[in-house]
Amino acid sequence: MATAELGGRSAEKLFSLSGLFAVYKPKGSTSAAVLNLLKERLLAEAGVQAKASKRKRQALKIGHGGTLDSAATGVLVVGIGKGTKMLKTILAGSKKYTAVGLLGRATDTLDATGKVTEEKPYDQITKRDLENVLQKFTGDIMQVPPLYSALKKDGERLSTLMKRGEAVEAKPARPVRVYSLSLQQFQPPLFTLDVECGGGFYVRSLVSDIGKELSTCASVQELTRTKHGPFTLEEHALHEDRWTIDEIARSLEHCMSLFPEEQSHKKFKTEHPGETAVSRE
Repeated sequence: MATAELGGRSAEKLFSLSGLFAVYKPKGSTSAAVLNLLKERLLAEAGVQAKASKRKRQALKIGHGGTLDSAATGVLVVGIGKGTKMLKTILAGSKKYTAVGLLGRATDTLDATGKVTEEKPYDQITKRDLENVLQKFTGDIMQVPPLYSALKKDGERLSTLMKRGEAVEAKPARPVRVYSLSLQQFQPPLFTLDVECGGGFYVRSLVSDIGKELSTCASVQELTRTKHGPFTLEEHALHEDRWTIDEIARSLEHCMSLFPEEQSHKKFKTEHPGETAVSRE
């Protein structure tokens, strides 16, 4: 079969894809960069080269349903085709994270990528102390988002403003929900938490607040999103070597079974074209 015919069939299949699937976001890449790489891979496989018309390349609608910090890893849910319009409503559910915190050191970003702003002793803290403190951060609580975040001021991300050295005021505390919070490991100065939370929640702020509650300070060393809505890291997240049209088609078919048939059918049939809805961590 001629190469052109194969390319044509691949392009036809690619542009017919619709639904939600999940990919694995590695450490060090932004969520946007991962999405751009995924799109480039798929367009290249379909034979739509970089020199193709901008209109044709933009015809591939693709978006993600929740920003992960560049230092974080884990589940990144992707909508393709009409699936981009399902992101906001279907992913309004809970998210699960595994976080490794470091006692005794605070940074400006609240994680290991930032500059150290404070160091305090932590030797007095016991496992029981930490477990008792966690109870204060479970349920409906108030949380101040970090300055280095995807939240925006005058249309620009706070993190972008901070990196430019501009003065940024902290956003006011807002209500967030923590469904469960447990201590998995305690090897001072490191501690490992499992967190299940609702939208708008920042694990970096949680770890920082825990440090303050213990009369010391703390920052995130590692962060992995293990579940987002019905998508899990182990079962659904496609690693980069599986970013092919056929693999994603199979994943879409598998993942659609995660949603009520009436809900997915309604979304695909009634949503109108528009901007991709992207929720934040």
